Amino acid sequence: MTNFIFISPNFPENYWHFCRELKNNGINVLGIGDAPYDQLTQELKDSLNVYYKVNSLENYDEVYKAVEYFRDNFGKIDWLESNNEYWLERDARLRTDFNINSGFKNEDIPRIKYKSNMKAYYAKAGIPTAKYHLVNDWDSCMAFIREVGYPVIVKPDNGVGASSTYKLNSEDEVGYFFATKNPSIQYIMEQYIYAEVNSYDAIIDSHGNPIFEIGNVTPMSIMDIVNNNDNSIFYILNKLPDDTRNMGRATVKSFGVRSRFVHFEFFRLLKDYPGLGNKGQLIGLEVNMRPCGGISPDMMNFSQSTDVYKIWADMITYDSSLKGIGETAYCAFAGRRDGKNFILSNERIMEKYGANMKMAGRVADVLSGAMGNQMFIATFPTKEQMDNFYNDVLACW
Repeated sequence: MTNFIFISPNFPENYWHFCRELKNNGINVLGIGDAPYDQLTQELKDSLNVYYKVNSLENYDEVYKAVEYFRDNFGKIDWLESNNEYWLERDARLRTDFNINSGFKNEDIPRIKYKSNMKAYYAKAGIPTAKYHLVNDWDSCMAFIREVGYPVIVKPDNGVGASSTYKLNSEDEVGYFFATKNPSIQYIMEQYIYAEVNSYDAIIDSHGNPIFEIGNVTPMSIMDIVNNNDNSIFYILNKLPDDTRNMGRATVKSFGVRSRFVHFEFFRLLKDYPGLGNKGQLIGLEVNMRPCGGISPDMMNFSQSTDVYKIWADMITYDSSLKGIGETAYCAFAGRRDGKNFILSNERIMEKYGANMKMAGRVADVLSGAMGNQMFIATFPTKEQMDNFYNDVLACW
């Protein structure tokens, strides 16, 4: 029997679906987490063959001992995954230490986690990216700013999401950044690109070929949502555009992706950038070697009338999947921020859009920075109908 270790299967809450589909395919699903067993949902308990609790997933020695226990009791570990950006480096280290050959190892981390290193692989695929500078001293940073102009973006070269990401608009703001930045973090500075984020989301087989593809659009900057405490919106497309598909597949080959669920981000330019691209064209932003976060897999299912959890588990088990897609639609996420004076109440939104609504409720606190506090997820056959929904959900007095 194939032994699959799933790290932190209880978070995000919907990830038990990955475990269920693995188990349904006859795989021995072994969970490692720091939540007490009796606090796991019944669905997750039913989706695991064995669960090993550690005091902290941050403690590598504890997690190592858990993997060692599973190896000693069940034999060779065939797969180890968390499908979570936060644990990608931990996953790679465990695969390296236990010689698990079904995913990225330590030597792969620089190209898949460091934003500066990603640019070379985008270039290899013929995909342009924003100019950048690794932050070191004041003079070199100011020289870079004179080259590209204000504003500039600064963020950790190895970071998760929009954490510690800032837009600097003046020399005073650059000075404040230098005075307050974490000296232990290597930051990257990039020219600011006026664009919306378009993603390529795919499940890739062991030969580097996609067995499922779709994408999403984020019209609002996640950085601004986090830093300005704004509402949050993004949506799954009803159909993946050809240019996104072509760039996504080229990126898969350049980075050597095998047997993974991926989320690649591109900028669709909102104005011309000489030497970079014209308005409407795509350029590279960053790669994420895991599913789009939070509730996104469920939104893909709603949008494409499919089950990406099963497709992913089929990729693990059979290196293919017979699960297809059905009727397609736009799937919209709207995240309201607490404290804003919205024209329509939550109840009124549910009354008006109940026929379209797929999910609604509170967002987990740990995810609320980027996603808002109250979410609504709904499907629409046309973009016009989706835009009307956004206007109603986000309108304030």
